Amino acid sequence: MNKNIKYSSAQHIGLGRVTATALAPDSTWMAVAVMRLDQDGADYASDLWQVAFDGSEPVQLTRGDSSDAAPCFRHDGALGFLSNRKPTDIKTDEGADKRNQIWILPATGGEPLQLSDEPLGISGFRFARRGDRLVYTASVLPDVAHDKQRETAAQRAKKGPNARHFTRQPVRHWDHWLHENGDMANTHLIACRSDGNQRTDLTPAARRELAIEPEFDVSEDGRQVAITWSTPGQDREQDTALRVFDLGAGTDRMFGVEACCDLESPLFAPNGRTLAAVQAVRSAASAPCPRMVLFNVKTGKGRSLAPDWDRWPQPQQWCADGSALLVTADDAGTTPLFRVDAKSGKVVRMSSAGSGGHHSACLSLPDGGAVGIRSTLLQPPEPFLVKASGRSAPRRLARLSGFDSADWIETESIQTRSTDGKSVQSWLLKPRGAKGRLPTLMWIHGGPMGMSGDNWHWRWNPLPYLAQGYAIVQPNPRGSTGFGQEFIQGIWGNTWGGQCYEDLMAVADAVSARKDIDGNRMMAMGGSFGGYMSNWIGTQTDRFCCIITHASIVNMATFTGVTDHPAWWYLEMGGENPYQNQDSFDRYAPWKYLANWKTPTLIIHGEKDYRCPVSEALALFEGLQFHGVASELLLFPDECHFIQKPPNILAWYDTISAFLGRYMQ
Repeated sequence: MNKNIKYSSAQHIGLGRVTATALAPDSTWMAVAVMRLDQDGADYASDLWQVAFDGSEPVQLTRGDSSDAAPCFRHDGALGFLSNRKPTDIKTDEGADKRNQIWILPATGGEPLQLSDEPLGISGFRFARRGDRLVYTASVLPDVAHDKQRETAAQRAKKGPNARHFTRQPVRHWDHWLHENGDMANTHLIACRSDGNQRTDLTPAARRELAIEPEFDVSEDGRQVAITWSTPGQDREQDTALRVFDLGAGTDRMFGVEACCDLESPLFAPNGRTLAAVQAVRSAASAPCPRMVLFNVKTGKGRSLAPDWDRWPQPQQWCADGSALLVTADDAGTTPLFRVDAKSGKVVRMSSAGSGGHHSACLSLPDGGAVGIRSTLLQPPEPFLVKASGRSAPRRLARLSGFDSADWIETESIQTRSTDGKSVQSWLLKPRGAKGRLPTLMWIHGGPMGMSGDNWHWRWNPLPYLAQGYAIVQPNPRGSTGFGQEFIQGIWGNTWGGQCYEDLMAVADAVSARKDIDGNRMMAMGGSFGGYMSNWIGTQTDRFCCIITHASIVNMATFTGVTDHPAWWYLEMGGENPYQNQDSFDRYAPWKYLANWKTPTLIIHGEKDYRCPVSEALALFEGLQFHGVASELLLFPDECHFIQKPPNILAWYDTISAFLGRYMQ
């Protein structure tokens, strides 16, 4: 192993994390949020920074151990943001400082001022760019007066009852319960003036319609608000349409109401007459195929935009003149920025083809250029600018992470022919100048509809292990996004252990045959779907020295009843019924083949993971122990599907390093 470690897990968790952007009214700079370790190193805090486009040094705007995030400018130039900082002159209860409120940094400078005082906290907000309007989502107790919310919540928390009562699925989402009984707080949509006065609850009767990650937008003049609105679907999943409020007329309408259909990412055009969104139809027969749709706000009628573009679009913002949308999309192992014409649907890549990387939180400039956040496999997310003309290379505007680039690593995009003749793209990373044949880690991404891309990983960063002398291959097998809908469809319908497994073994064969890779010292690891595939690999072959499986699935049938969205799981399994034919449903369940498993295995799981419950990890550990397989179990009681707390992240990396040291020598 490399004794001159150039990157450690402690260094990794200490880097600044650029997370959000907001364009200043004069379009000469943007505000960005940067997460960092707090003073104790036990959690993350967040500050706001000013990043100018003229190359000048960034300026820190806020300080402290609070979480200052989600910047958004008000029409007068003041900078709004969400923060859990200690209240100023508003009297609140003992726990209020831990609830997010909207704060304002005046355009003239000075200290931030608290704008809102929502008793149970705020989850998201928007200012109208040119109007006197503020819209936000907040937790609200039903049938309780606004001035009694805080007191009532405190009494119920103290006296109870402490019970959950449900009449339909889903009952959980990722890491939290979805409350249904009437004495629990629900998410509501609130509108007021931009100074916080004249508060109006737009959804006073809301229960669970806004419970699952609602997305909303406000028109530039502040007259209209659109929010995703969920209702029970005929497949027992949630149908999601758009509820559009006309605040001037005091009316609202539903857009895009269709059975087994989901709408997300609403964005008003600058003139307010068009509303963009992404629509996807749910079906047991085929994988989702998200496509952009443009709604006429006056009529409510929608039309498809670029329906033949064989990628999954993620709209970022309308261009400043309203002629096109800025859109990102996974594309062959990268996530470039595109401009999609609103009339013709023509798709034009903005950044040069060779620049690669991953783009997000993108904002349109008046001259047709764009700014946002960009990362690569070797560079953490940083603010960037790309010019309007000629597919130019993005320019980094600041270095807020505290890390430049891992130039001591070589990256290579490789293509492998799978067993059915299809090409599979992978990323291969090696320490630059390494001699001899390297032990290699095969990292399998989650999803399964996701991608191992040219982007920085905060959860599973390869650099600490590359610094220890390992090579790492990150494949994009069947089901990966960015390679067309047919490629995605290859994982749909209870086929997880089929062609995807063949793709991964083809990649392992091809990499093992290289002169710089030691095929006798390879391991497989993954999380979520990648954890499942690692489990399936364990039952099908003993070619790997060891396996690491995180947040995984082992028993397809029993998983049905405990995951947070069982109705979606039925669809993903092709509509098969585990209650009528468990054998068929479990044909690719690792649980059925545990007797074949010989490979030493490390199992990692968060106990608050409701997507892939910890029961799967416990079942796998018991099964491997029963069959005499060398196995270890690492549990995090206070983590969910994602390991997020700094001390736990360190434990994650260190435990894996020690495990690799035992079995990869």
